Amino acid sequence: MTLKAQTKSMKNTVKHVLSNKFFRRKEVLVDLSYRCPIACPKCQRQIYYTNHGEKVIGQDLPLESIDKITDKFKDVAFGGQLSDPIHHPKFIQILEMCYQKDVNVKVQTASSFKPIDWYVKAFTAHPKAKWQFGIDGLPEQSSTYRINQDGEKLFKIMCLAKNHLNTIPIWQCIVFRYNENSLDSVKQMAKDNGLSLVIMYSSRWDKGEDKLKPVNKELSLNYETV
Repeated sequence: MTLKAQTKSMKNTVKHVLSNKFFRRKEVLVDLSYRCPIACPKCQRQIYYTNHGEKVIGQDLPLESIDKITDKFKDVAFGGQLSDPIHHPKFIQILEMCYQKDVNVKVQTASSFKPIDWYVKAFTAHPKAKWQFGIDGLPEQSSTYRINQDGEKLFKIMCLAKNHLNTIPIWQCIVFRYNENSLDSVKQMAKDNGLSLVIMYSSRWDKGEDKLKPVNKELSLNYETV
C-alpha cells in the first residue's frame, strides 16, 4: 500500500471512529487550565513543579477547543491533575455552552476560593451537571491535606448546591491518617445533609514513613459509595 493510500485509509478510520455512536457515548476528562490555589502534597503540581521551585506550566483551554470537544463527546468531566476547573476564567461560559448542547457534565473541585454567589451562578448555568467536592474528612479537618482550602465554607457550598442542581452533590473523601477515625462521622454527616458520599483509598504514599498514610492497613486501594 502506498503512503497516499495509507493516509487515506487512516483518515477514513478516524472519520468512522468519530462518527460512531458508541465512541460518542464515552466520557472524556478535561484538564481546563493550570490554575489551582489548593496545595495538596500528593498533587503533580507540588511533586513536579512547586517542590522544585518551578512554576506550573500550561494555559487556559480556549472556548473553541471546548466547543470541538463537546461536539464529539456527550459526557465530559472537568477535573484533572494540574488544575481545579472552576478557576478557568470562562468556566461559567463553558457550563452554559455544555448545557445548550445537552452535554452531560461532571465537575470535580476542591477549591473554596470563589465567592458563594459565583458558585450559585455556576450551578444555575448547567443545573443538570454533577458536582463532586473534594473534602477529605470532616470539613474542619480537610485543610490538613487540602492546604489553603476552607473546608467548612466548601461544605456549606456543597449543601447549597442542592437548591440549584437537578442532581445530588457528591462528597469525595480521601482517607488519610488524620481522618481515618472520623469516617463514621463523615458518613452520618453526608446522610443527615442528603449528600452522596464517595470514600476513596489512595496509593500515593511515600516510601518509608508517610505521616499522611492511614495506620489501619485494611484501608487499601479501593473505593466505596455510600
